[in-house]
Amino acid sequence: MSKTAASDQASLNMAHLAPPTTSFMSRLITYGGWAVLIFVLAISFKAVEMDNLPKLFTNSANTQTLLKEYMHPDFSDWRNYVDKMWLTIQIAIWGTVASVIMAVPFSLLCASNIAPQWIVQIARRLMDILRSVNELVLATLFLVAVGPGALAGVLALSLHNAGVLAKLFSEAVEAIDKAPVEGVRATGGNRLHEIVWGVFPQVAPLWTSFALYRFESSARSATVLGLIGAGGIGQVLFDNLNSFDYARTSAIAIVIVVAVTAIDFLSQAIRKRLL
Repeated sequence: MSKTAASDQASLNMAHLAPPTTSFMSRLITYGGWAVLIFVLAISFKAVEMDNLPKLFTNSANTQTLLKEYMHPDFSDWRNYVDKMWLTIQIAIWGTVASVIMAVPFSLLCASNIAPQWIVQIARRLMDILRSVNELVLATLFLVAVGPGALAGVLALSLHNAGVLAKLFSEAVEAIDKAPVEGVRATGGNRLHEIVWGVFPQVAPLWTSFALYRFESSARSATVLGLIGAGGIGQVLFDNLNSFDYARTSAIAIVIVVAVTAIDFLSQAIRKRLL
């Protein structure tokens, strides 16, 4: 190899080793984004009362007194706590299953590679509405319709989770490999066959993972729904908080933490087998 060729090869190698560079506009956007974030944090410092943060330490004596009461949980009524926690889990299960049943067809209508664009836009806006309305608001509406109890919690979780899952499911559908779908079409399959044999096998593991995640979230949300009378352990927790019985409140909190942790471990085990 001549010296010129060797020099050219060395220059080419150095070019490959050179650090990547970004354009001036890209750097301007990046720095501008950081500047906007810092500016928003600065102007919202007083609004969120961050200047009161030292009170967390100056009022530590009051906090320590409260924590002492929490450190002595009262499990004398543990059967009732477990029974109410089990009801909360049942609400979460029914709410999740119902939301999956609703989310599957709506996710196909929200997927731009499955449904026509005009249907996609209508379905997505409907799911946006369901997703944006909090479970507490929905539960309040259903409390008026069906009365206090677990059914109001189930219905509220079903609608809210349907909006969330439909979005996640549709994104999974839009990311599928087109080859299996085209293969089903090539064998003479119709649109339904394409979905059943070309789409569902690809998205089923991911859909299951999403559904399990929403079940974990629903178990926590169902606890909160109990505060307004939608069934479950939340009502018992709220009653003990109002009566300043922190020992019983601590016991209820421990039951909730144990149950949610067990659900989390179970969900992780199922996801590992699927993905």
